[in-house]
Amino acid sequence: MKIALIVSDFNFDVTSLMLERARRHAEFLGAEISHVVHVPGVYDMPLIVKRLLGRNDVDGVALLGAVIKGDTKHDELIAGTTAAAAVDLALHFNKPVGLGITGPGMDRMQALDRIDNAKNAVESVVRLLKLHKELA
Repeated sequence: MKIALIVSDFNFDVTSLMLERARRHAEFLGAEISHVVHVPGVYDMPLIVKRLLGRNDVDGVALLGAVIKGDTKHDELIAGTTAAAAVDLALHFNKPVGLGITGPGMDRMQALDRIDNAKNAVESVVRLLKLHKELA
């Protein structure tokens, strides 16, 4: 299983820890990290998801990001839009996309408390790949 990780550089103090957890968990599960791509922010992920899912050397993608609440509701827009695009792309390419994006509505401390969501995203991709193979 070859998995790509897409990491948001916005809130990098949080997402760098998420990347570390995702890498370790993929190794534990026996999955190979084929690509690690850094993007400016969570909103920028769908274009890269599309590019990676179109590759033959990528079986699935895990998204890693932290959308922290600000003074407006931009966090809701960013998280919702990106999650919807991820589902659409997974269905289009018939490859799993694990959602390891935390938020919206959380503060920085809550984001740090949720870095294990990166492991959950990798776990989802691996489990879906196995299930997909069983059902083939």
